Amino acid sequence: MKQFLEIGKIVAMQGLKGEVRVEPWCDSQEFLCEFDTLYFDKGEKPVEITRSYPHKNIVVMKIKGIDTIEQAQPLRNKILYMDRNDVELEEGCFFVQDLLGLEVLDEESGELYGNICEVTATGANDVYHIKDADGRIRLIPAIPDVVKETDIDGGKMIIHKLEGLFDED
Repeated sequence: MKQFLEIGKIVAMQGLKGEVRVEPWCDSQEFLCEFDTLYFDKGEKPVEITRSYPHKNIVVMKIKGIDTIEQAQPLRNKILYMDRNDVELEEGCFFVQDLLGLEVLDEESGELYGNICEVTATGANDVYHIKDADGRIRLIPAIPDVVKETDIDGGKMIIHKLEGLFDED
């Protein structure tokens, strides 16, 4: 598992005092605002966040030592990373990056349906995109009736195929 996970991207400058606008790549803007330390360069370079707040669909951040628009300009398009040790996930919650690539198996037959290639957040629940060996994408809801076991370390997810879950050819 990766220690440092992508959490957002600096997309623009905000004002003249070195603040940056960050596109969040996480569940919510508020989650991104919780961090006092984030990282550049895939976790190699820690940066102290002195202030952050949601604004429309982005997060405005002040990074310690970045005090002018000229200092902030080179940060445009840089990816921000979080250390997974800075977050304690609730039982049954996972980082999307840990789910990607998991093998998805039927709980009864053991049939391999494919691997998770994408996760989409919907209002009610997430949806896992499963790509099979032929490149076909199947969608499953991330609900307890379907997802029976998620074994990140083992690289697999066990599902119960509800009637009508997959459109069969």
